[in-house]
Amino acid sequence: MISRYSRPEMVAIWSAETKFRIWYEIEAYACDAQAQLGVIPQANADAVWKAKDVEFDVARIDEIEAVTKHDVIAFLTHLAEHVGSDEARFVHQGMTSSDVLDTCFNVQLVRAADLLIAQTEKLLDALKRRALEHKMTVCIGRSHGIHAEPVTFGLKMAQAYAEMDRNRIRLLTARDEIATGAISGAVGTFANIDPFVEEFVTEKLGLRPEPVSTQVIPRDRHAAFFAAMGVVGSSIERIATEIRHLQRTEVLEVEEYFSPGQKGSSAMPHKRNPVLTENLTGLARLVRMAVVPAMENVALWHERDISHSSVERNIGPDTTVTLDFALARLTQVIDKLVVYPENMLRNMNQFRGLVMSQRVLLALTQAGVNREDSYKLVQRNAMKVWEQGADFKTELLGDKDVLAALSAEEIEEKFDIGYHTKHVDTIFARVFGDE
Repeated sequence: MISRYSRPEMVAIWSAETKFRIWYEIEAYACDAQAQLGVIPQANADAVWKAKDVEFDVARIDEIEAVTKHDVIAFLTHLAEHVGSDEARFVHQGMTSSDVLDTCFNVQLVRAADLLIAQTEKLLDALKRRALEHKMTVCIGRSHGIHAEPVTFGLKMAQAYAEMDRNRIRLLTARDEIATGAISGAVGTFANIDPFVEEFVTEKLGLRPEPVSTQVIPRDRHAAFFAAMGVVGSSIERIATEIRHLQRTEVLEVEEYFSPGQKGSSAMPHKRNPVLTENLTGLARLVRMAVVPAMENVALWHERDISHSSVERNIGPDTTVTLDFALARLTQVIDKLVVYPENMLRNMNQFRGLVMSQRVLLALTQAGVNREDSYKLVQRNAMKVWEQGADFKTELLGDKDVLAALSAEEIEEKFDIGYHTKHVDTIFARVFGDE
């Protein structure tokens, strides 16, 4: 991923230096286990740890790989240059390349998941703070983009919180599912390596042994991991799209923070554009882009092929780096979001009481008017608001058929905005508990 949409801590997980360090630890721990089993001399296992403080030369490994055309062999050759060829002769004993590659990849995904989970929790903190701040800030709810009935901006933030909390759980589940390793040898039968080695190495790396690994760790685990990230990306886009709509000039109920010195357009100095949330919409597309290839990686030939390899070398770093950046950016947007309660009320009242139509409909049916007739009575007055700019309550009070069922006081009561917020506390308790 390009540096513009990257954060250093996540990028570091996918660096060549980190990868080779994990490869080294896998090989060194495997040697320790082999020595405990008496398969190799303890002295040789100890010798491998002489390289524990070595910074592996990426350029040198690339140079060797240019000849061998095999990345793991290139690394093992370079490791022997540090340890000594005789001392390193038992490194990789009974193992196959996938033991190193797959176990390392899962270590990287687990570390990436930890960063994603931590950033999701920061986003949750920001969403909760804004939800509580605007718990009773009334605004119009929309369906099909059209005014429906009143809600509160706090409820919008509470919904986002609940959604992202589900995503936090999805990421925790994905992390748990991907936290397996395999040191099972060619085609996964342990023919040339004892299962104890796998148990030893995975424990040291914070993983679990893969129950049946063939020659690779099953890719349904990885498909689930990237699918979970795709869902998180979609949630980010949903929240970003909501903010983008609410920032439109003719709406302007919220606005991304516009910092001193910031410029909105090279041509039009007046512009204050929702560039961060537009950016998030695009980044979400990139995150979801990995889901289908990850699904397609599940169907490998027999015990192993490498059709998944080129895919994962790209989507592993790109998707986690992008989602990490997107989560951090959305956290920043929510934290600094400018809210305009006055504009929310202005927009809600733009059609002069029209959003209370359901209350009147229900009151008429409660008063004994059948539903079809009640609907016609309310709609014919509502259309005057749409088409003539009339005041809804005034029209109802002047409609003899409505007044035949409802008193003026009963009609007046149907325009109480508090009616629509009476259960906000109940919803908040469901989301946040009794705080």
